[in-house]
Amino acid sequence: MIAQLGTLKRVVIREVWKFEDSDFTPWLAQSENIARLAAAIGMELEVTGVEVPVGPFSADILAKSSSGEFIIIENQFGKTDHDHLGKVLTYAATLNASAVVWIAERFTDEHRKAIEWLNDHTSNDLSLFAVELQLWRIDESRPAVQFNVLSEPSEIVRQATAVRDAGPVSEARQLQGEFWTGFREVLLTKKIVGSAQAARPQYWFNVALGRANVHLSNIASVADSRIGVRVYISNRIASEALPQLEAQKAEIETEIGSSLKWNPNPNAIDKVIVLDRAADLADRTKWPEYFEWLCEQVSRFKKAFEPRIRQLKYPQLDEASDSAGL
Repeated sequence: MIAQLGTLKRVVIREVWKFEDSDFTPWLAQSENIARLAAAIGMELEVTGVEVPVGPFSADILAKSSSGEFIIIENQFGKTDHDHLGKVLTYAATLNASAVVWIAERFTDEHRKAIEWLNDHTSNDLSLFAVELQLWRIDESRPAVQFNVLSEPSEIVRQATAVRDAGPVSEARQLQGEFWTGFREVLLTKKIVGSAQAARPQYWFNVALGRANVHLSNIASVADSRIGVRVYISNRIASEALPQLEAQKAEIETEIGSSLKWNPNPNAIDKVIVLDRAADLADRTKWPEYFEWLCEQVSRFKKAFEPRIRQLKYPQLDEASDSAGL
């Protein structure tokens, strides 16, 4: 039997999005689409603003990584030019970004080399990504988007940055770093998330929930001999977000299959919703069991909380953002 195969065809970008600013940028800012870009560049991204003012110009998208660092995303139809290269560097400096993602339909050789040179010669505090935007279809199928990463910082640079940011490494923190390295590998292998932050020698390992100011924070405490998963809610939205989630407590706990600790530290300005258990992190033979448990809880928490978090209303934050021009 001869297999019947389709023909892969490149689609012109403007057949799908007529305008970059009014069509493509709003599409990319949607949580399911920013997740596609995040998976391509190996980061967790949460959109915090669109068309963010920077002097007389505006950055297309301002996002945050799972570790809370700012990420600039600049989009461009057609081939790259010097104007956009200058803008992305200006935006990064002005907004104190840790990474810049420059998306274009076609990168010229000189601009691709410029990004590579900057990644090699700037400090580890800034990472630059050159991402080619492509659309493809098979025969007459619907177009599918592909983010083709042409240039990015090396994994060695990323790991060095993670270690440096964590500060001096004690024996306990070294153990946590090795634990999170193993957990991250299992988390990605099971495809529970499309991308994940670098493993760091620290108490926590964050996973995005598709919206700014709230994320999953996996925890591994050597001192307390416990591991767990927390929904971590920033104080910027806590007073409005936590009551909305608490109103759905019974349904959430039923979906997760466990009772949770709701706001166990009421005096803290950031709020958490926690599920944890005893764990002897010094016993490495038990790590596979701990990885399995954590991955299962991350999967359940994401399914239970992500759709509810998308529906949260933050009237006070929205008013503050409008006043700040975000």
